[in-house]
Amino acid sequence: MRRKSKQSKKTNSAVMPLMRPDAAGVDIGATEIFVAVPADRAVENVRAFPTFTQDLYALAEWLGQCGIKTVAMESTGVYWIPLFQILEERGLEVYLVNARHVKNVPGRRTDVSDCQWLQFLHSVGLLKASYRPEQEVCAVRSVLRHRESLVQMAATHINHMQKALDQMNLQLHHVISDIVGQTGLAIVDAILAGQRDPLRLAKLRHGRIKASEEVIAKSLVGDYRHEHLFTLRQSLTAYRSYQKLIDDCEREIRRQLEDFQPPHPAVDGEKAKVFTNASPDGILKVELQRVFGVDLTQIPGIRTGIAQTLFGEIGPDFTKFRSASAFASWMGLCPDNDISGGKVLWVGTRKVNCRAAMALRMAAQSLHHSKLQITSQLRCPAMNLSSTPAFTR
Repeated sequence: MRRKSKQSKKTNSAVMPLMRPDAAGVDIGATEIFVAVPADRAVENVRAFPTFTQDLYALAEWLGQCGIKTVAMESTGVYWIPLFQILEERGLEVYLVNARHVKNVPGRRTDVSDCQWLQFLHSVGLLKASYRPEQEVCAVRSVLRHRESLVQMAATHINHMQKALDQMNLQLHHVISDIVGQTGLAIVDAILAGQRDPLRLAKLRHGRIKASEEVIAKSLVGDYRHEHLFTLRQSLTAYRSYQKLIDDCEREIRRQLEDFQPPHPAVDGEKAKVFTNASPDGILKVELQRVFGVDLTQIPGIRTGIAQTLFGEIGPDFTKFRSASAFASWMGLCPDNDISGGKVLWVGTRKVNCRAAMALRMAAQSLHHSKLQITSQLRCPAMNLSSTPAFTR
């Protein structure tokens, strides 16, 4: 009986229909790439290529000689990007596959077997391509993500400034809400310039600051030590240098948005008005309205920054998702029901690293205290007691 079952399994695997006979599989590493093509396309159907640019072009030439029309590769870090772009320029259909979908298959422990397994799964139509917007949107996304990392680095130096103030027992950052605001920077610059009189420093207070001059002056009495002033100066210089880099990124993003041609241009009645004295945020809002075709900031909770993130992560064309439910599932914003034997085993949301989903969650959280009817579900006591947050439902 065991021999018959083994024979039947081999027979079933042999007769699986080939959905993509011209498919190849690629296993990508930092220094070497393994490629597998069908056994009848080359004498050596599995080859290894270095990751230098000329070798990537040689890889693409070899795939063309083998008659390959579609390629599947795993999304390994950022190593896949150069090869993906080269193959896409050659007109090949490239499937970027989530490694989580194929990692649980036993018996594959080498790069050679990995690429062969990818080639087989792709040839029988068992792999799905990850969503990737067009190249113009990817260019904006690269600058946006770089800007996000710069903002995080700048925030680190703000913490260093606060630490230096704490070590001198200057409680300024506990009195005003923003140490890098107009009042905070003016006082810190004066301290680094040699001013130690708390009353004179307090007079730099902006009129919108809630704390009085007396309270600010009291918070500026401390132990001014040379080593802590040195670290404060270094942190402030680093923060301002990162702010200049962030401004350069924002100008580059606005330039790319101005050059972007939307797939569905707005009609004359829907075109946004551009004012000559508009602020950078206002200009960005106008450009986002142009590329999307609609003003997303009219939606409660959607600000210009969130609309910008949605454009960089998804693009203006949402028709690639077959439905709104599929779009919510891609972002991990809907319950992932795990049902077996008629029983619901798990109803939580999938862990998805999606910046668009994070932006939409932030938009939903910002409406928690809003009086709009759309936010009534967020304020419902039953939803607050639920294990699943209301903004993921």
